[in-house]
Amino acid sequence: MKIGVLLSGCGVYDGAEIHESVFTLLAIAEAGHEAVCIGIDKDQHHVINHLNGEEQNENRNMLVEAARIARGEITEISEITPADIDALVIPGGFGSAKNLTSWAFNGPDGTILPEVKLLLVNMINVGKPIVALCVSPVVVAKALEDSKVKPFMTIGSDQADSPYDINGFVEGLTKTGTEMTMKLADEINVDKENKIVTAPCYMMKSDLITLRNNIANAINAGIELI
Repeated sequence: MKIGVLLSGCGVYDGAEIHESVFTLLAIAEAGHEAVCIGIDKDQHHVINHLNGEEQNENRNMLVEAARIARGEITEISEITPADIDALVIPGGFGSAKNLTSWAFNGPDGTILPEVKLLLVNMINVGKPIVALCVSPVVVAKALEDSKVKPFMTIGSDQADSPYDINGFVEGLTKTGTEMTMKLADEINVDKENKIVTAPCYMMKSDLITLRNNIANAINAGIELI
């Protein structure tokens, strides 16, 4: 089977989270399937110096940056349809909230890139699974908020350490029509009706082994839904 991996750039603060992206590719390979990396030929919102957190005065292209993770083997989103893949995974990273959507700036009132919405809605319409990691449930929520589909997802838990405002995210996602549940860093959530798997990943304080297992469990759950 072929499983799409939608990358929003390269780097936690302005693109796709690299650990989550690589562990996604590893989990797909370990399950015996082929990953199809997908990128978007548009500039990312901004560029962050990951050493000091400061914004850089430069522009970077999401597709070019994501190709770093994909080792050059990446397909532009306009060339992908649900017929080409059996499932879709969206790793986390601020790119999901800054590039694929504007959630980081506008919360639930933000926008989503039309080409991203089209791919996600079409995946749902043909019954193919979506796995949204870390903060990427905001992408799924924005894609589906105007539809009859009401996803059931998690973005983490307020019962353990998190570097983010989990309750704030839950409140915002609920406003889009999403039903939310709390899950810890070693748990996943499976919406069997809509074939959507979500996992907290780095939304919670985690380590590499817990992260790797969380992603593998989410990918395997998504494969079971195919």
